[in-house]
Parts: sequence; C-alpha cells; structure tokens
Amino acid sequence: MSEIERESMEFDVVVVGAGPAGLAAAIRLKQLDPDLSVVVLEKGGEVGAHILSGAVVDPIGIDRLLPDWREDADHPFRTPVTDDHFLVLGPAGSVRLPNILMPPLMNNHGNYIVSLGNVCRWLATKAEALGVEIYPGFAAADLIYGEGGAVKGVVTGDMGVERDGSHGPGFTPGMALLGKYVLIGEGARGSLAKKLIGKFGLGAGREPGKFGIGLKELWQVKPENHRPGLVQHSFGWPLDMKTGGGSFLYHLEDNTVAVGFVVHLNYKNPYLSPFEEFQRFKTHPAIRGTFEGGKRLGYGARAITEGGWQSVPKLSFPGGALIGCAAGFVNVPRIKGSHNAVLSGMLAAEHIQAAIAAGRANDEPIEYENAWRSSAIGKDLKRVRNVKPLWSHFGTVIGVGLGGLDMWLNTLFGVSPFGTLAHGKTDAASLEPAASHRKIEYQKPDGVLTFDRLSSVFLSNTNHEEDQPIHLQVRDMDLQKRSEHDVYAGPSTRYCPAGVYEWVDADGNSAADPTAKDVRFVINAQNCVHCKTCDIKDPNQNINWVTPQGGEGPVYQNM
Repeated sequence: MSEIERESMEFDVVVVGAGPAGLAAAIRLKQLDPDLSVVVLEKGGEVGAHILSGAVVDPIGIDRLLPDWREDADHPFRTPVTDDHFLVLGPAGSVRLPNILMPPLMNNHGNYIVSLGNVCRWLATKAEALGVEIYPGFAAADLIYGEGGAVKGVVTGDMGVERDGSHGPGFTPGMALLGKYVLIGEGARGSLAKKLIGKFGLGAGREPGKFGIGLKELWQVKPENHRPGLVQHSFGWPLDMKTGGGSFLYHLEDNTVAVGFVVHLNYKNPYLSPFEEFQRFKTHPAIRGTFEGGKRLGYGARAITEGGWQSVPKLSFPGGALIGCAAGFVNVPRIKGSHNAVLSGMLAAEHIQAAIAAGRANDEPIEYENAWRSSAIGKDLKRVRNVKPLWSHFGTVIGVGLGGLDMWLNTLFGVSPFGTLAHGKTDAASLEPAASHRKIEYQKPDGVLTFDRLSSVFLSNTNHEEDQPIHLQVRDMDLQKRSEHDVYAGPSTRYCPAGVYEWVDADGNSAADPTAKDVRFVINAQNCVHCKTCDIKDPNQNINWVTPQGGEGPVYQNM
C-alpha cells in the first residue's frame, strides 16, 4: 500500500467505526472543543448498515452523552421495557425463573428495546450537527505508522482491484487519513484492532479473548402475539448442558419482535451449527406461538465479545486507543455492551482532548488505560467477571447457578469467593476432533418458521463485488484440508451463518460426507455478513478476515 501515491487529509482525531463507541467519541470531542477536526470512517455503505445487536439498551451512556435526548422528537428509544421473563427450556417444556431470584443488575426496567442501527443513525446526525465529518463506505484497511513506530493514521481500502490483485480500469487508490490520535472502534474482532494487539503486545498479561456468535431475525407478528416492552431470555434447549448460550425475544413497536440466539464459541463439537440451533430453538412450544402467522423481515449475525474484565487488552497504544467492542466491553449475563461502548468512547475522548490541549500528538494516551477499570465500565464488568468462566468450566446447570450466586455476592458485598477466574483455552483451541463427537442431524427448514442460510442471507441485503480479491484469506490451503477438513470434519461449513464456506467434490458438488478425500475448499465471499466467526473459531487460526471494498457487506434495516 505504501508504494501507491495517495491523497492525504489531516485531522486532529481519526475515528474508525461509526458504531456507538466511535460516534460517542466524536460527539464528546466536539462537545469539549468545537475547534477540533474529527473524522469518522465507516465501512458500511451508510451509518448503521453493519450494526447488529439485540438490543436492550441501558441508557446510562446516552444520558451522560446527551442529557436532553428525551426532548428530541426523533430519538429512536421508542419502546421502554415493561416486563422481564427468564426461562429455562427443556426439550418439551419450560420453567420461568422468578424475577426475585435474579440479581438486581439483571433487571431491565428503565431500559429500552431498540434497533441499534437506528440508534447509530440518530447519533450520526448529532455528530454531524457538531461538525464531525462522517465518511460511510470507506473501510479503514491498514494503519500508517510514524518514524518512531507510533500510529499516525489509517489508509482506506483501494477500490477497483481485480481478483488477481491487479488494478482494474476503475481502480482508485485509498486515501491516507492522518491524525494526532486514532481511535479504533471497529466492533468485535476488528481487523485493525487485531493487528494493534499483536504489534504492541496489548494482550500481554490478559486472558485470551472470548467470543460468542449472535444470530438475529426481525419478525412482524400478529397483533394478538405482540406484547410491546416484553423482554424474554432463555437458556437450555436446544443446546446441551455443556454448551453455553441462550436466546432473546424482544417485543418492539409496530408488532415487531426481534428474536436471537447466542452460542458461546468455546463449544467443543465440530458438528454443531449455531444457525441450525437457532432455527431449532424457534420450534420450541414456548417460543413458536409468537411467530405463528407472522412474517420474517430481516436476518443477520455478528460475533460478540464475551471475555469481559479478564480479557480486555491494554487499551492505549502509541498514537491512539481501542474503544467499544474492539476492546471487549460486553456484559455477558446482561447481553449488553452498547452502554459501555458509549461510555468508553466518551472516556477516551476526554483524555484525547486533554492531551491535544496540552500540545501532545501521536504519543500513548495512557491516561485512558489507567482510568477505565475504576470507571462505570470497570465497575459494570468486574461484578460479572466470573459468570462466563463458571459457565464454561461447570456447564449450564451448575455454572449458571454459581454465576448467579457470584453476582449476588458481588452486588451485596462487593467480593467474590472465586476471586477472578481464568478463561482457559481460546475459542479456536476449544474445538475437538470430529472423532470425539457424534454428527448432529438437523431437520430441513419448513420455510415458514425455520429457514436455510441462503434465503436468510438474502434478507440481510448482503452484496460484494465478485471480481475483487477474496477478503477471507486462507494462509495455508493444504493445512485447511488436512486439519480443518480431515481432523475436524469441516466445521467452517457449520459455524459460518452465511454459507460462505463449502467443501466440494471433483464435480463441484457440495461434499455432504465430511470424510470424503477428493475435496477442495470453496469460499463464497459474496455471502459474508462480516460476523468474523471464521477468524475466531477456525481451529488452526488459518483464516484471516480483512476488509472488502468499502460499502460492501450487509445493509441491515431496523436491526
């Protein structure tokens, strides 16, 4: 990239990612100093296009960022939570847990059911009104370093590159955007964040990052099945008691219901398919009635950070900082991260603005790193730090019970009998060889309540130019065959929620038999919904997700 002559633009602060963290950071910077020049890059074709979340939002972050937001007639927080249900599902029945048993932090009253994409669209209007420049459709593809090794900017991706890497007739080189500081808010498993964590050793002394995959559908349901403000979570069936995960049903306005399913990516069985488990979940007697006579409107999937307190890397590096889910601020038992994303963007902005005011540039804003654990973010994550490792170590029944007890003790006394537990293996290392497990047989979709992946991807409005270089990079194709396929029975064909990966036979037909020998790996990159699961779960860490051309990928609406 450095050999190509590029136009450059200079700003005080460059923000990568127009999610809650990036937009909050931009807004806060301009609130503190209207004269600062701030730019936000967004790889989606529009702000909100790549944003996917449940979402029930704790308004603590928005309250601090925009205290008068309730007076704005256009705000997207339309559905306050009115009722909380917690279910344990068995194969044929369910048990509702009494709300009184749940730790107070699990209470959702005072929160709002929203489309997080629409929240980001609204925040973008607030940022632009303050003078922030927002460039949707521009993916930050690489980092620019100064002579001393500090980050001094980013490069947007080149456009019009052919599949073989040559420059096509429409080739346009990406731009260099330079700043005194760069804030990275790409979301979970961002490609630049991954580079920075490796280059500057930001993960040293921390537990490995842990992740889940969240799959979501948006439905229009019959009025008699709609209960505005109802928040319902469950765990148990269809997952076995050793596999972590759970579901959500959120009843929004206009007879719409968001239904989602989360699978912790430290699962062991390579035959497990998170997408198929999601479809199976909807057939449960306690769930399916909500969707009878309804219509599915949208679909998407996204990796979720689950490591929490123990896994958050060092946030500051020479020239900038990590914010939001790029840092890993999701509160796992609450299934919430956007409030901490907003707070982290604000916290970083306050320290960056102070550094610039002091005449500093391109050094390490260590003050942000030193501040977060004693902030509201740190207090939120510390109370739940053992929920994920207890679940992982002891399974659903015992682990969830111990996690609930631990949250109660942290809430009442501020201490935990477990101290701070380790997570152990990475999610990639957690996968076990196929010989240790039985194949899972999933039923064919009925096209009414359950669906296949390709029809689902169609609803995500995903599109990629097929002639560009494949943005899912396999480092060693021979290793993929002899290990991912021969040892693990090709789990990429199951963990991918978009049908990107296939093992096909000599005739190009999908190889249903995972023990087949004469097969090759096919990547249908045009299907990719940018969930990053492959980058996380591949057992050999042989797949590297990088940004495609700017503006490509899903175009989520009301998700």
